[in-house]
Amino acid sequence: MHSVHLSSEDDFDGWRDAARALAGVEMPAAEVSWHVGGGAGDLFAAPAPLPSGGTAFSVPKAFLTLAETAICHSDPERFALLYALLLRLRERPGLIADSADPLVQRLERMAKAVRRDVHKMRAFLRFREVETAQGSRFVAWFEPEHHIVRRNGGFFVRRFANMAWSILTPSVSLHWDGETLAEGPGAGRGDAPEGDPIESVWKTYYASIFNPARLKKKAMLKEMPKKYWKNMPETALVGELMAGAQAREAEMVEAGRGQVGGNLRTAWETVRDEAMGCTRCHLHKCATQTVFGEGPLDARILFVGEQPGDQEDLAGRPFVGPAGQLFDRALGDAGVDRKAAYVTNAVKHFKFEQRGKRRIHSKPDAGEIEACRWWIEQERLLIRPPLTVALGATAARSVFGKAVTITSMRGRAHALPEGGEAWVTVHPSFLLRVQDNKEAEYARFVEDLVQVKRRLAEIAD
Repeated sequence: MHSVHLSSEDDFDGWRDAARALAGVEMPAAEVSWHVGGGAGDLFAAPAPLPSGGTAFSVPKAFLTLAETAICHSDPERFALLYALLLRLRERPGLIADSADPLVQRLERMAKAVRRDVHKMRAFLRFREVETAQGSRFVAWFEPEHHIVRRNGGFFVRRFANMAWSILTPSVSLHWDGETLAEGPGAGRGDAPEGDPIESVWKTYYASIFNPARLKKKAMLKEMPKKYWKNMPETALVGELMAGAQAREAEMVEAGRGQVGGNLRTAWETVRDEAMGCTRCHLHKCATQTVFGEGPLDARILFVGEQPGDQEDLAGRPFVGPAGQLFDRALGDAGVDRKAAYVTNAVKHFKFEQRGKRRIHSKPDAGEIEACRWWIEQERLLIRPPLTVALGATAARSVFGKAVTITSMRGRAHALPEGGEAWVTVHPSFLLRVQDNKEAEYARFVEDLVQVKRRLAEIAD
């Protein structure tokens, strides 16, 4: 029996080196015992140097991706299972794509559970501010199901690069001082602070976006299990908001839109300020700034474009470049007041290719659109417009959550699950590029906007 001792529960590099050496000499999986740390381990497994001189081999990249994720699972058998699959892949590299294979299935489920835990940590971790001898520090407590703390370290460094913070968990702690990420031993729940003034902002935002008309208790609990509630200040409101949901829905129907209150403005500003530091995809690395939406928060029409262009990226405002100027002209010809509409983009950062001194627009891909959907969903939740107009295929994909064609969707209303209607038309930049029938295409775009205006009047009546 060959014993392998790894440095930590998520020691992928150590596992990979050992697995490569053992598989190179065709060591059977049943003859390998895997352990973490310096424990005694298997009674019959004596630590031994890794074998050398084995046969070199390669494995599919998909296996390495799977292993790097699944190894963070809490199942103690994960090391042995991954090694067993590695041995099989030497003979059958295509096995990694066989979703019906029991071993592949089991490891894929592990990887999925790890990815979900990673997401939960990013979504539900809340920092509280404490004063130390070195100044303010933000401390958070989290109890992960799997060994995902180190895996998430880079995310929180990028997300909160300019503040000193600590993340405490039962197994390991992470500490960031603005320059260096350090690890420490695990902590207890009592080592984390209970609350701070920032929590009032979270509660104001959460109460403002809570929509009783969309309340689905089972879906909410599936996405945000109760075990996370104790660490999230806003969830103190959940019981009260759920209990009064039916009454609040009736009040909303009775009262209509009403006037935009201070809470709504505060909530919108909170979301906008958060978006300014967004690192959900790589586009933030090259863009000048986040370009958030603008317009009245009681707008009855919300226009969604594709992404900021070169001038929008520099100005920090949507639709101010050539396409924006054409958009303003078309709105005027259709009798739609832009100042009364809310205008935003599906993607908040400028994606481009550098050609000499020029930055040439590059179309966002599906991953970039999906990464940005969180922000536009918050805008729509806050504003709740009766009509949402998607300008172009990218905007339509963001609004509907799937790829659609303008041809199949144009010229008619589409009911949205959260309420209201969506309309689809071309993006103004299309009118700048089109060569044939330019005037006719512009007239059709204006007619689309006229239809939206008529529909809004019908809804009002």
